[in-house]
Amino acid sequence: METLTAAILPATIRRRPADSHKGTYGRITLIGGNRNFGGAILMASAAAVYAGAGLVTTITDASNQGSLHARLPEAMFADITDTAMTQSLITSANVVVVGPGLGTDAAALAVLKTVFATVTAEQTLVIDGSAITLVAQHHLTLPQAHLVFTPHQMEWQRLSGIPIAEQTAARSRAAADRLHATVVVKSHRTQIYTPSATYENPLGTPAQATGGMGDTLAGMVGGFLAQFADPDQAVLAAVYAHSAIAEELAERQYVVLPHQIIDELPRFMHEHQA
Repeated sequence: METLTAAILPATIRRRPADSHKGTYGRITLIGGNRNFGGAILMASAAAVYAGAGLVTTITDASNQGSLHARLPEAMFADITDTAMTQSLITSANVVVVGPGLGTDAAALAVLKTVFATVTAEQTLVIDGSAITLVAQHHLTLPQAHLVFTPHQMEWQRLSGIPIAEQTAARSRAAADRLHATVVVKSHRTQIYTPSATYENPLGTPAQATGGMGDTLAGMVGGFLAQFADPDQAVLAAVYAHSAIAEELAERQYVVLPHQIIDELPRFMHEHQA
């Protein structure tokens, strides 16, 4: 197992060419946020925007539209009940993030099935939160796409069948290989299973133990994947940056809130670009 270091940041975060434009930095569609959990998709969407993704669209419950535009006017909105629009916005994206605040009811399952039926082998699909639970509960067949799962340990238990106490690197590596996916298992020391290697993030602080932290990471992972050339490095850099910013904030405050990590992200990326 390799240990992540700060070297992953300049290896991934590149200085922007003078002649670039929003299309240069990818299109990302994020899907989630039912009436009760709108904050999750708002945080994921904000993380994608602040990470530098070129065009960000959020597909969520209509009740979240006002909050989305108030918090994040840079993001476009679509109603999650509009299946045709959802399919169109998935098709036009480079990266799709599904799951933050999606829920696990019948409507959420129908949305996830639409996502799985629409994505293609050329696209990257980040599966987070309740979407992971739905995959495990309903034994869904995974689509042909570049898959990235971002489970916490209980979600990983549901998906992999490995009890939390038995989630060794070797067993998790084998499970990730069976999924043909990159897997980010979030914990005190997050482990990342890319197709070719296993990494551990040495950073992290108990100040991060608050709701929305994983939603923010999912959005960062999506935002990095949308714009940086190497997908493995993009995932690793997002994980490292998320914890590095949190550790900086924890030096002066008792708890780190997810939106604070988001707000610091453009400054942090500027300081660590190559």
